[in-house]
Amino acid sequence: MALTVSNNGAVAAASYYLGKNQDALQTSIKRLASGKKIVGGAQDPGTLAVSMKVNAAINRLSGAQNNVRNAIGFLEVQDGMLETAGKILMRMSELKGYASQDPLKGTQDIASYNNEFKDLQIQLHSISQLDFNGMSLFAQYVSDGEGGSGTASVVFKGASIWTSTDHTLDIFTSTKGSAGSKVSIHKSALLSALTLSGAGSIGKAWSANSGLTADTLVAATEKLTLASASSGDTLTLSQVSAGIFEKALENVVFLRAQNGGGLSRLAFAAESKATQETNMRSDLGRIEDVDIAAEAANLSKYTILMQASAAMVAQANAQNDVALMLLR
Repeated sequence: MALTVSNNGAVAAASYYLGKNQDALQTSIKRLASGKKIVGGAQDPGTLAVSMKVNAAINRLSGAQNNVRNAIGFLEVQDGMLETAGKILMRMSELKGYASQDPLKGTQDIASYNNEFKDLQIQLHSISQLDFNGMSLFAQYVSDGEGGSGTASVVFKGASIWTSTDHTLDIFTSTKGSAGSKVSIHKSALLSALTLSGAGSIGKAWSANSGLTADTLVAATEKLTLASASSGDTLTLSQVSAGIFEKALENVVFLRAQNGGGLSRLAFAAESKATQETNMRSDLGRIEDVDIAAEAANLSKYTILMQASAAMVAQANAQNDVALMLLR
């Protein structure tokens, strides 16, 4: 083999492998530092695209989980208020017994009971007007399913199927938004459930319910209306019978049962989304996470190869010294 100076093929070859091993070493360092198998789009574009899509799906799923948690909070607050309404109704029923069944109570005693009874009516009305984060907590108007104000009062229909007066909130529970799965929860019609009327009813009618006829409301023998503090439109204990409280309490119990059904569905949805997110994150890990053990072995290998390549470049350059020796 001829001895040349102008072109040293050994140096070129050793330099080529030196650069190649250095690039591989830098890639290995980046993978170990980032924990990702793919550190550049040019390495595996297909896998990178899949990992980005799965990441986006996980982010959307987190949003769906937030929707479910917010809905659970809404129903829990609603249930707490319904529980309070039930306790108030039981106290009202107790006051009715005190005022009508005890012959030892005088006029002043009964007046005290009536004052408390009126205050409790106002308190029930206040509960029915509560909101949750700016949205009405209970259904009041036919067109206020999303919190807006309508004109026609909502009617409580108990076990009947609701149509135009159904106040449902759709909670989207998938990564597809409105196109995917959802859980529908109800805004309880508390005000209507506590406004009972029937043929020959007595008492004052609350103005917001004046457009409702007897046959569209739950049948009862008297009218129990709820008034705001400013209207003064309340009843006395003598204007209602004990049976009216039983019916009102039955309606509240139905609303709590409906609320509990919504909470149960949301709990299942939350569990399903948590499981789905766990599995998706596991899949994403298999797609993009680096194998630390394998990459650590690559790091050692390319470190040795780069050092060997650098040594070979030095050895190849030493061949020029032989040529110089011949020229001396």
